[in-house]
Amino acid sequence: MPFVNLTAQREAYREELEAAERAVLDSGCFIGGPEVKALEAELADFCNSGSSDAGKGRAEPKTTAITCASGTDALTIALMALGLKPGDEVIVPDFTFIAPAECVAFLGGIPRFADIDPETLQISPSSVESLVGEKTRGIIGVDLFGQCAPFEELRKIASAHGLWLLEDAAQAFGATVISGDESTAGTKLRRACTLATISITSFYPSKPLGCYGDGGAIFTHDAQLAEKVRMLANHGSKERYLHETVGLNSRLDALQATILRVKLRHIEDELKVRRENARKYDKFFASAGARIVPQYIGENSTSTYAQYTVQAENRDAFIAKLDAAGIPHCIHYPQPLHEQPCFRELGQGSENRNAIMASQKAVSLPVCAFTDVDFIINKLRAAL
Repeated sequence: MPFVNLTAQREAYREELEAAERAVLDSGCFIGGPEVKALEAELADFCNSGSSDAGKGRAEPKTTAITCASGTDALTIALMALGLKPGDEVIVPDFTFIAPAECVAFLGGIPRFADIDPETLQISPSSVESLVGEKTRGIIGVDLFGQCAPFEELRKIASAHGLWLLEDAAQAFGATVISGDESTAGTKLRRACTLATISITSFYPSKPLGCYGDGGAIFTHDAQLAEKVRMLANHGSKERYLHETVGLNSRLDALQATILRVKLRHIEDELKVRRENARKYDKFFASAGARIVPQYIGENSTSTYAQYTVQAENRDAFIAKLDAAGIPHCIHYPQPLHEQPCFRELGQGSENRNAIMASQKAVSLPVCAFTDVDFIINKLRAAL
């Protein structure tokens, strides 16, 4: 039983995928071109379609999408576009994949590790506030496991201190959040990838929207930032052989773009199944009495459930039962970032009790749209 059933997904869309792939191969246009341009427009349309003022009907500023070679490249390019300099400090969550902190450090910046909320597992605004200092230049909020980080609160902190805000939506393309007071005319429905000054996502194959290799995208409603991002991803060039700055070679190829265009047409249906699968898990664990607590999803939020993650009081014992039942699982993530060997010398994070606790308790179960969750729950019922 695969953790993410990519084979079943391909079988479901085989006819569409093969026709799209064949068209690209026959075209001879493999880098850039109409497929990539069309995908960027469709990604932007998808994100913009969910962003409106629920009380007054006013549209949010339009978001532009720029594709690139990976989610990690997307983070690096976004940080370059924001002007990160060596010695600048950036606040990142302590409990997440390494990429946000890694990209900050790669560019010479210093990651500062914020603790998390023990229930949502998202970055804690109060911890972020406590870390703001003279060298702080920005905040990276990560939409962990598919739920949007608390960007409304993060925006207030960023605004109060003159900081930029970056959304890492690598696991959350398709998630939504309602911000503001629902009792007033000022509520806003917004999609992931539109929640910060600049946002990124990943198209790694196991993501809710994944291609057949590495891929990523950067999103912003700031036209100047969008122009800078495009230039940075293309060797610092807007015009061939004229390089205005030092950039990268980070492009999404046309074959990956056409695969993503097919899958994008089905993402809403897949997300409905993921959420129904998560509901079934929630119902089971609520009645199982096994001291296993799912990640809390806020009332105004929807999650993509990139993974279905729980915290088990005795993770080793729980995993032993999963292994005995033949149920696939993953540990996301076994160490908080401040304990990673490459960051230990920074001497930060030992007070981040929630991040430490999550790294000791968190374990993820299969939840994709092609997972037979009823079968897994029956196995869990017998095992627990």
